[in-house]
Amino acid sequence: MTAIKELKAVARARAGKGAARAERRAGRVPAVIYGEKQEPVTISLNFVEINKAIYAGHFLTTLFEIDVDGAKHRVIPRDYQMDVVKDFPMHVDFLRVSKGTTLTVEVPVHFVNQDASPALKAGGTLNVVTHAVELDAPADSIPEAVVVDLTGANFGDIFHLSTVQLPAGVTWAGHGDDTLATVMAPTVAPEAAVAAAAEETKA
Repeated sequence: MTAIKELKAVARARAGKGAARAERRAGRVPAVIYGEKQEPVTISLNFVEINKAIYAGHFLTTLFEIDVDGAKHRVIPRDYQMDVVKDFPMHVDFLRVSKGTTLTVEVPVHFVNQDASPALKAGGTLNVVTHAVELDAPADSIPEAVVVDLTGANFGDIFHLSTVQLPAGVTWAGHGDDTLATVMAPTVAPEAAVAAAAEETKA
């Protein structure tokens, strides 16, 4: 589950491209906090701090408490722009989040225990169909990932959304029973690979 992380920011008196460029020249990243039927607050963030937060992973599913000149804002990132050439942050949008709020978020799908799959050990291939899924989750308990356990997976096995156990209070966001992955036999000498997988299962 995600933990609340802290960021420090300063309020920006002016919005617009010229003011944003001035912030970047000063080694800061312009941003905005919006939502909860309140006026947007334009801010700027320390470049090193926000760059580190983005590259740490799970940025868009992490809650932050931003201290803006002493005023605390509980937020979640909703979008960010990166420089297309240098790949550093140019702007960040934050959404205010009150306690008890449920959010729709996109989280990655992780496949674990591949070495415990007879088919994969015999040369089979995991065909990943879905790399990320949308969930409706309480803001305070957003999963970092959806985990699919491949223990015992054999050729032809199909992993659907319905096979994944979600944490309490977390549901799929408008999905049918989508396919996450399939286990495929190798294209070379499939009979030998299937026999090897069968022997592995018996062992």
